[in-house]
Amino acid sequence: MLFFKGKINILLLIFSLLVLFASLSLGRFAEDQELQQCQHQCKQQRQFDSKDRHECERACERYIKEKERREKEHDQERERRSRDEIVGRREEEEEEEEEQVGGESGAPYVFDEQHFETKFREQEGYVRVLKRFSKRSRLLEGIENYRVLIFAANPQTFVVPNHWDADVVLFVAQGEGTVSLVYTDRRESFNVERGHVMVIPAGVTAYLVNRGNNEKLVIVKLLNPVSNPTGKFETFFGAGGQNPQSFLNAFSTEILEAAYKTSGDRLKRIFSQQSEGAIIRASEEQISALTHEKSSHWPFGGKSLRDSGPIQLFRKDPKESNAFGTLFETDFDDRRLGQQLQNLDIAVAFANITQGSMHTPYYNSRATKIAVVTSGRGRFQMACPHVSKSGHSRRHEQHQHHQYHDGKTWRGDESTTPVHYERITAELREGTVFVVPPGHPFVTLASEDQNLEVVCFEINAEKNHKFALAGQRNIFKNFKREAKELAFASSAEEVERVFESQDEEFFFPGPRQRGGRRGYYSII
Repeated sequence: MLFFKGKINILLLIFSLLVLFASLSLGRFAEDQELQQCQHQCKQQRQFDSKDRHECERACERYIKEKERREKEHDQERERRSRDEIVGRREEEEEEEEEQVGGESGAPYVFDEQHFETKFREQEGYVRVLKRFSKRSRLLEGIENYRVLIFAANPQTFVVPNHWDADVVLFVAQGEGTVSLVYTDRRESFNVERGHVMVIPAGVTAYLVNRGNNEKLVIVKLLNPVSNPTGKFETFFGAGGQNPQSFLNAFSTEILEAAYKTSGDRLKRIFSQQSEGAIIRASEEQISALTHEKSSHWPFGGKSLRDSGPIQLFRKDPKESNAFGTLFETDFDDRRLGQQLQNLDIAVAFANITQGSMHTPYYNSRATKIAVVTSGRGRFQMACPHVSKSGHSRRHEQHQHHQYHDGKTWRGDESTTPVHYERITAELREGTVFVVPPGHPFVTLASEDQNLEVVCFEINAEKNHKFALAGQRNIFKNFKREAKELAFASSAEEVERVFESQDEEFFFPGPRQRGGRRGYYSII
């Protein structure tokens, strides 16, 4: 008992010494001073024999080493946080800098090839994804959960079955294929070609073939991730092997053996042989077998097939059409796809602007337009109050000093800063993406030598209205006479001569077609 009691007393003493010097360390004593003082106290304890003193001194050494380790980890963590803060500030500054740029670059509303990332590229095709909108500018945070994806596959190819953690709205921009959707109780297959619009709900396994002999299949997709609020999404391959890797390989062998009631060797063979990638070449016989013939009903029709199938946008009556262009739009009342699009609150439109022509300047009341150029060249202009000619954002200018007419200065705020609309303008070519926020007037023009074709995804489309600013249906025509005079400080007759001169409704001849002195590019 005396032995154990002595040991307990030694341990208590060592503990009290360590607590003492831990408190002293708060006064920033150097570690060597702490160690010397601790060891000195150990030697002064008369009840300690030499072994106890040695154990006490070793405890002092262990304490100092542990203290040094913790302080080092603390310093490293503090440095890491400091670096993260610096990087975060730099990213914010870079985003703010891009946000402030207007003019010819189209920033931050226009995206070209350098803004895409290659998700995968193989011998038979590729998938490219536009970077998150909010990475470009905080002005686009409202659509940061949406992603634009371009898919392309060579003729006579098969895409390995997969599903996404995102709802997908797709538009077939080129080629022809067959898309198959697989559910637990059925399989639905649809022939698609240029002009088809289709929805693939999140989690539904899909596979497709390019049934064409000579033409690539190109599909433009808008993704709305359901599992991550910042636009992150993933592809999940159940079928596959090594490339693409099947997600089933992540499970243990005993789990798969029990789930499939199959030996591990057989499972290993099944889930290890595929190594050709996600897009692979198929034989003519395989393509023929996977192609859904127009005259067949697979799987025997039924309500689900009618409600989930694609629609051919080009077979609908055009929303607008004349010699200068054509506009097709989806409709929430469409029996095949309307309900799915309405649930997502997304509309799809396709504009074909005749070479040298333009559509009316207009703005959307509620919808944000995400437009992808699928063919041709042209130009884009938009009036924007969020960037300025000086290169500063409106938020930045609101904190700058301004002058009254009498020369006195005042500090601007949101309620008193004069309104200024900067012209956002950019050249458009195949693959260019541009964004038009609600309320922002814009116009798109086709080049003199090519038609301009654009597919548009409109977010918050329900109850959205287009307000034309020129043409026979422009809103200025409906101003009361006195409102015209007061608003423009001109006679009503002069205002009407301006806003009632255009005979067309939506698509017009472009600047050069009108025979004006200034050419197509000079006015932009």
